Amino acid sequence: MEDPIRVGIIICDRYRTCAGGKCLRALRNREGAFERYKGKDVELVGFATCNGCPGGNVEYVPQEMKNNGAEVVHLATGMVVGYPPCPRISYFSRFIQEKYGMEVVVGTHPIPQKYHTTHTELGSWDSELWKALTAPTLADEKTRLAYD
Repeated sequence: MEDPIRVGIIICDRYRTCAGGKCLRALRNREGAFERYKGKDVELVGFATCNGCPGGNVEYVPQEMKNNGAEVVHLATGMVVGYPPCPRISYFSRFIQEKYGMEVVVGTHPIPQKYHTTHTELGSWDSELWKALTAPTLADEKTRLAYD
């Protein structure tokens, strides 16, 4: 049997009181950005906030996750759906990859429909960059509604 893929999740500090229910449900069901692990064993080895703007924990938390065996860091869907979406998400991705040599995936659970509707109306994700960042968590409307 293959070793599990070990992952860590960094959430936006605006959601610091989040219990992680949607992220953990998506991990269990292999939905959203966790769909990439279908048929594979996955172990969650870390869950932390960015520590608020400008994201001070992003400098240190990946090392702790790596010490616990993490190979991949997921920047939680909350960083994509917040108002406004995290303006540092691309930098965080590059920083973690370059400093720690870890793969970074933007997103965890599927984007809830209520956020999809609002951000579509606001044009938040109209750029090519945001289209790419939201792609792993966009899902279909039925799935988005299930995460409302």
